[in-house]
Amino acid sequence: MDDRPRYMISIAAELVGMHPQTLRIYEQKGLVRPKRTAGNTRLYSDTDVARLQLIQQLTTEIGLNLAGVERVLHLEDELARMRMRLDRMEREMRAAIDEVHRSYRRDLVLYRPAQPPAKREH
Repeated sequence: MDDRPRYMISIAAELVGMHPQTLRIYEQKGLVRPKRTAGNTRLYSDTDVARLQLIQQLTTEIGLNLAGVERVLHLEDELARMRMRLDRMEREMRAAIDEVHRSYRRDLVLYRPAQPPAKREH
């Protein structure tokens, strides 16, 4: 998802099939947090639009009220943070394992059995 702010409220509302006032209410309740321009114009990102679509699905298809939507979004956000943390931990673990493997390669010495002394001819 793209987090770059790009859609004014009228466009974002049209994309999700909602009234702009509904988006203002959702922002007021903390369900969505569009960025603001220097002139205080709301700008919604693709991530914001996807979140609005999820809110719409939760309210219309599942029948949740806004308190239920807030709880679901909180859990979704927490899950996303945990996934990012897990991804970071996996990358760190792989890097540590790779370093251990590199150190093994540096420390390994090829074993060659001792050769019997060559026979001297007199």
